[in-house]
Amino acid sequence: MTAQESDAATPAPELDTTLLRRTLGAFATGVTVVSVGGATPHGMTANSFTAVSLDPPLVLVCVVRTAYMHEALQSTGRFGISVLSAEQEHVARHFANSRRPLGSQQFHVIDSRLGPLCGAPLISGAAANFECELWRTYDGGDHTIFIGRLLSMTNGNDRDVLVFERGKFGRLERESLGGAAAPDGRCPPDGPVGA
Repeated sequence: MTAQESDAATPAPELDTTLLRRTLGAFATGVTVVSVGGATPHGMTANSFTAVSLDPPLVLVCVVRTAYMHEALQSTGRFGISVLSAEQEHVARHFANSRRPLGSQQFHVIDSRLGPLCGAPLISGAAANFECELWRTYDGGDHTIFIGRLLSMTNGNDRDVLVFERGKFGRLERESLGGAAAPDGRCPPDGPVGA
């Protein structure tokens, strides 16, 4: 029996979405702000961000279909991603607040600069900033998976990062990781455990 036949033969169990969200929350993630520029700039806190490929350089972010950002990403075609530093919990909370002002006003209380290639606001003091152009989109159930091809990046290597786990913000301090990274910041030649 193929995997496709197996999926068709076994109905998916009905999952408690509250329990599912809590269980998925056991996986600690970084915290980002995804942003678009243009006539109506917009930002959104997201933790569904990851690297996809080094060649070509691709990253992804998942956005729920009902979010304002969903349409904004599709229509602008370029976007920014700011990986928040440990001191930027207030930034994450600001862009997660549905009552914040829309348009350029939402950026008035946050220190940011426009990315020269994507035209989207990039958060100052972030652990990293990426400028992307939309490369592909894929159906992800109630979300769309947006894959961006990197146009540029900046790395605030010396900053600890903001993390989100089990519904709470925290920080990931480099000293607490135990091992030393290679001088160029890459994984050791053998890769991470289990690679």
